[in-house]
Amino acid sequence: MNITITGRNIAVSDGLRAHVTEKLEAATNVFDIPMEAEVVLRVEKNPANPVPQVVEVTVFTKGTVIRVSEAATDMYAAIDAAADRVSRQLRKYKTRVIDRRQRQSGSLSDLAVELPEIAEQKQPEAEEEEEQEEILREKLIEFTRLTVDQALLQTDLLGHPFFVFTNAETGDVNVIYRRKDEGYGILKPISPAPAMGA
Repeated sequence: MNITITGRNIAVSDGLRAHVTEKLEAATNVFDIPMEAEVVLRVEKNPANPVPQVVEVTVFTKGTVIRVSEAATDMYAAIDAAADRVSRQLRKYKTRVIDRRQRQSGSLSDLAVELPEIAEQKQPEAEEEEEQEEILREKLIEFTRLTVDQALLQTDLLGHPFFVFTNAETGDVNVIYRRKDEGYGILKPISPAPAMGA
């Protein structure tokens, strides 16, 4: 496992580096897949802070990013707590992978909504619109190639109401969204009709 360790307001000693490596390798052995981790050891300078030793860990696996942050009065204790959270998150992720494969294999195909169906919904008449909506924020995103199961897991881990991704099987951009009944739906573009005479 490739682990990058940096310090902010603290020198990363050989002892700290060895402790981080030992704890993270033990925490991530739940999966026998390639992983990378970025660890930031930080000391807060605010004297009023009772837990100034902070550890931030970001673990990258294929299609999944796990981030945790823990603080303590002692850096070694903060490292231990962060490693424990990483282990719990990975076990939760593994359980979801197994559950989805067993219980929901292919179930999202029943929830697919073709985009033109949404476009055909009745729109308000122009004279009924008193105010025009304004875009308040713009964000650039990268469409990651994932399977539907991987995208579902990423939606759960991020806690977002929707997740946009490139379907690894079709190459199309899809959107997974949370339904009001706490289930999930998926938006897929409709395939264009073949040209006449083709």
